[in-house]
Formats: sequence, C-alpha cells, structure tokens
Amino acid sequence: MRGGGGMNKNNMMKQMQKMQKKMEQAQEELYEMTFEATAGGGMVKVVANGKKELTDVEVNEEVVDPEDVEMLQDLILAATNDALKQVDDKTNETMGEFTKGMPGGMF
Repeated sequence: MRGGGGMNKNNMMKQMQKMQKKMEQAQEELYEMTFEATAGGGMVKVVANGKKELTDVEVNEEVVDPEDVEMLQDLILAATNDALKQVDDKTNETMGEFTKGMPGGMF
C-alpha cells in the first residue's frame, strides 16, 4: 500500500509544477497587456501595463487651463486610478483561476 501513496505524491507534485508553469505564463501574458482609461470625456488618457506601470499619458491641450490646474490634476488622477483598477480586476480574474478552492487564496 505504501507504494501507492508515493505515486499520489508524485502526481500531486507534477500537478503543482504544471499549475505553477501555467501561473507564470498567465502572469507574463498579464504583464504584456495594456489598460487604457480616460477622464473628462477623453480629454485625459492614461495607459498602464499589467505591471501597474504607466506607459503613456495624453492630455488634450483644450483642458490645460492655467487658471484651473486642479481640474487637470483631478482628471489625471481619475484616469490613472481607473487604469490601475482595470489592472487589478484583470489580475484577480486571471490569477483567481489558479486559486479557486484554495484556502485563503494567493492573490
């Protein structure tokens, strides 16, 4: 009977290694994705990658008002927060596939 238990451990280890490779691949794919968000009706656009790094910020010159810098700051913050939330949502969706049924999850 002992031999059968060893096989289960080997199978379990193989399954865990397989899952780890799939997780690493999913993480890499996530890192390569881009997430775009706008604010102010498209006046400000922010692009982030899956690593939560901003890769582009575009500001329409019409929204640049020296008398109202605070509004521009608010639009940039809103677009940035939206883009980063998209990254979080996609990360949870993608990586959650690997943590289903695990106690406490991993992400």
